[in-house]
Amino acid sequence: MAFRSSWIEAHPTGIYLPSADAWIDPAAPVDRAIITHGHSDHARGGHRAVLATRETLAIMECRYGPQTGQALAYGEAVRIGDVDLRLVPAGHVLGSAQAVLECRGERVVVSGDYKRRPDPTCAPFEPVPCDVFVTEATFALPVFRHPPIGDEIGRLLAARQAQPDRAILIGAYALGKAQRVIAELRRHGYERPLFIHGALQRLCDLYRELGVALGELLPISDLKPAALAGEIVLAPPSALNDRWSRRLPDPITAMASGWMRVRQRARQRGVEMPLVISDHADWDELTATIREIAPGEVWVTHGREDALVHWCHQHQIAARELTLVGREDEDD
Repeated sequence: MAFRSSWIEAHPTGIYLPSADAWIDPAAPVDRAIITHGHSDHARGGHRAVLATRETLAIMECRYGPQTGQALAYGEAVRIGDVDLRLVPAGHVLGSAQAVLECRGERVVVSGDYKRRPDPTCAPFEPVPCDVFVTEATFALPVFRHPPIGDEIGRLLAARQAQPDRAILIGAYALGKAQRVIAELRRHGYERPLFIHGALQRLCDLYRELGVALGELLPISDLKPAALAGEIVLAPPSALNDRWSRRLPDPITAMASGWMRVRQRARQRGVEMPLVISDHADWDELTATIREIAPGEVWVTHGREDALVHWCHQHQIAARELTLVGREDEDD
């Protein structure tokens, strides 16, 4: 039977808990916000009070200034109005969480963004059985099946070895993706210093403060192009083709994103080496997660909602689309 409770409401601006007067990932400032993770399409500034993990609060403070609120450890339970809340890992980026909500004998899990692949920079996704599972659908098409990250890092290191006179310039989003690529390079044995764009510095420093080892990171500063031959440089995607990149010696331009599966996107950005590295679940992971959790109903947002809803209906799972404003794919 479809979920029909009135204690939780889906609005275009976010998911609302009336008895708690609390919003989950609201699109505009509110009195009380439960934030799943630090990406700007979920975590915005201006809330009077924020409930989130310690890491997410630290990320919000880094981006928006001081935050008033409560830091929750994974698994720690609090009661807001007549709703019991706890946060469990989502596996998306450092501090990312699913909001597990219980009220009147029912359980709703709002997953935020998530992935099922191992990530050395954050805690792994924790499946929680529930009556309603609110899932993203960023890559909810069968064409999106992400390769093992080891394969992509291997291609990157092989290209560096084959063309030692060229730098490798990797476009990676500042929160989560850049740090994950750095950590994976270290995990695969790359011990040389990595060079980073200034726009990545604050969040890389914060990750270190929060216990994530990234190794030696250096700015390009005034280094001459010849000094960067054979080096790996990370920058935000916007810097791949601007004046800043011209200081690099004939760079191999790469980009780390799940969208690099779409070759047209890579060509449009002038990317020579697409790296299919995503912080979102792919099609198989989305559908496997729904099977594992076995919810009575699925609410789908953020991406190809129609395809995932259709899959749910084919498998006799009640499902509906949520149209939440302000959700973007730019964190991938």
